[in-house]
Amino acid sequence: MYSVFVTRALPGQGLERLREFSEVAVFPLAREITKEELLQVIPDHDAVITMLADPIDADVIAASRKLKVIANYAVGFNNINITAATARGIAVVNTPDVLTDASADFAWALLLAAARRVVEADSLVRRGLFTGWAPEQLLGVEVHGKTLGIIGAGRIGQAVAKRAQGFGMRVLYHNRSRLPEAVEKELSLKYVDLETLLKEADFITLHCPLTAETRHLIGARELQLMKPSAVLINTSRGPVVDEAALVQALREKWIYGAGLDVYECEPDLYPGLAELPNVVLAPHIASAGRETRLRMVDLVVNDVIAVLQGERPRNLVNPEIFAKEDGR
Repeated sequence: MYSVFVTRALPGQGLERLREFSEVAVFPLAREITKEELLQVIPDHDAVITMLADPIDADVIAASRKLKVIANYAVGFNNINITAATARGIAVVNTPDVLTDASADFAWALLLAAARRVVEADSLVRRGLFTGWAPEQLLGVEVHGKTLGIIGAGRIGQAVAKRAQGFGMRVLYHNRSRLPEAVEKELSLKYVDLETLLKEADFITLHCPLTAETRHLIGARELQLMKPSAVLINTSRGPVVDEAALVQALREKWIYGAGLDVYECEPDLYPGLAELPNVVLAPHIASAGRETRLRMVDLVVNDVIAVLQGERPRNLVNPEIFAKEDGR
């Protein structure tokens, strides 16, 4: 019988299907598993279901004796050494598509909350400081008719752009490669270089993967190019933004505000970030719609079962390990 290790308890009953097919062990503690703990357990399992912060590096992969599949319960997979997994013939799968709408919705939630100072307003009311309507109370920046800049125009970035149409916004985008003309036309997108986007956008939202090229993509120079009235939103990966530079930018009012769901040294925050009133902070919950998280469980379970049965999984990150079977 096969053995599957899961690094964090998952919602719903999806793991029950796995238990019909294999033994399933779930890390018992309500925290991220450490590399040392992974090294202890990984040799005994045929499959592992991982979370986006689990360090599945070359050492962990080398310690596996019979591992056939790493199923990342996330879209991103920068926590996994894909090269090392591929060299060992280990399939790596993820959960694309299913969390697109939930993530796009949440990017807009952060954008609106930061622009209209919703968290500050909530705190004011709860502290009993609301004494009635006032002409200048908590004035924010308006969204309708402004310019939205999207950095990273994949599935989530495009979903964010689609929602911008309801706000009558001009939408600029910057991407590694330009989208097809038909997609640009459908979503009313204009392709520009990064500097132009930073200078012209009123709201900038990040949806790019974390790579060597995108680490600290937004630093002091980029923040200083932005408008003093601009709002920065990050629901991609924390290290895309230089958090030290962002704290300085918010403190010194280089930009108006920010909304963050991810952090450079997650779960730790850069000193001073939590004290700033002009940033909305969320605990990495962009995909945390119940329906979405349950569908994510189904995706990883289905793909783990497929690999263990010798079949090609649906959401394969490293297709080269199936190249011979595909006749390539």
